Amino acid sequence: MIVNTNLKYQLKKLLSITRNSKFLTGANKKFIHKHSYFYTKTQSSENSQLKTEKRPWNVLFFGTDDFALESLRKLESSYRSNKLISRLEIVCSYKGDENGIIKFSREHKIKLHSWPVSFSLSNFDIGVIVSFGHLIPAWIINAFPLGMINVHASLLPRWRGAAPIIYSLMNGDTQTGVSIMKIIPKKFDIGDILAQKIVDIHPDETQPELYDKLSKIGANLLIETIENLPHVLKSAKPQSETNVTYAPKITRKLSSVNWNELSAKNLYDIQRALTGIYPLITNYNGEKMKIFGIKLLNNPSDKSITSQITPGLMMFDKKLNLLIVQCKDGNWISVEQVSLANRKKMSAKEFYNGFLSRKKNRVVLKYSSD
Repeated sequence: MIVNTNLKYQLKKLLSITRNSKFLTGANKKFIHKHSYFYTKTQSSENSQLKTEKRPWNVLFFGTDDFALESLRKLESSYRSNKLISRLEIVCSYKGDENGIIKFSREHKIKLHSWPVSFSLSNFDIGVIVSFGHLIPAWIINAFPLGMINVHASLLPRWRGAAPIIYSLMNGDTQTGVSIMKIIPKKFDIGDILAQKIVDIHPDETQPELYDKLSKIGANLLIETIENLPHVLKSAKPQSETNVTYAPKITRKLSSVNWNELSAKNLYDIQRALTGIYPLITNYNGEKMKIFGIKLLNNPSDKSITSQITPGLMMFDKKLNLLIVQCKDGNWISVEQVSLANRKKMSAKEFYNGFLSRKKNRVVLKYSSD
């Protein structure tokens, strides 16, 4: 945008004295009212364009957990080389125990700020957000000449929200990925896409495994994006508003097994998604039971099994030395261990010896709504 040099000079001079309004004539006030927004936006655009062409950049990083830590490690490495990043500081939201981000900042002597932000952002070019969990106010976003970018663990617009890895596994997705997007005010995960990388999901992959894999892939993609920042900012693409899915924060309720609604594959995928977070919960004779080590089972060896489908029917398979449970679709899962309230974990055989052998090796598990 071209602005007349004389007009720019007049505006700059007049704006410098707006705090002392008694020196302004009525004509000057009208002049400022008409043109000051135009001037400010023009200056911002010019500054942004100027900054975009330079490197290394001054980066302010926002993150809270181990997923974010992988990206921080990559940024710190680039900062030490001083070729891509000339300044690096951290904003972290934390309560109670020290997290990995705080520990890393102390070990590597990186300046740490607590959330919410209460310091000047004028010395930073760009903000980088990874697994932060807070909606960023417009004034913070707009304070960075290059804006703010975010590493998100899905192929947006699929799985917008706080728990994309969990929902991709829980829904049996065979592919996921990482997206680098621009942050915009007021809403999560709807900004323009700067870069994406597709990642295959192994049929037996669990949440901790996929979490670790995507954190590393996301960190590498972040550095690639920053290395090509002028180009990717200019070529950013809006997200499609078709096929949008959401991944809100999870609750313990997701771990309660409703045998009348879930197929064996559904149940296995839920276990993969909640591994390391919540064990699956069912109801055994009115008592809460946790089940561990679920696997899909093709052919139970027990000859007494009929073609009748009884969701939740649990037996001990003596040949496999495992508990087996029938699901809604008639297929079976095997269970390695269980625990009842206030009791330690038991192997499948221990549970059979203590509970099922007296009941003719049959019990129907129920839905636990707690």
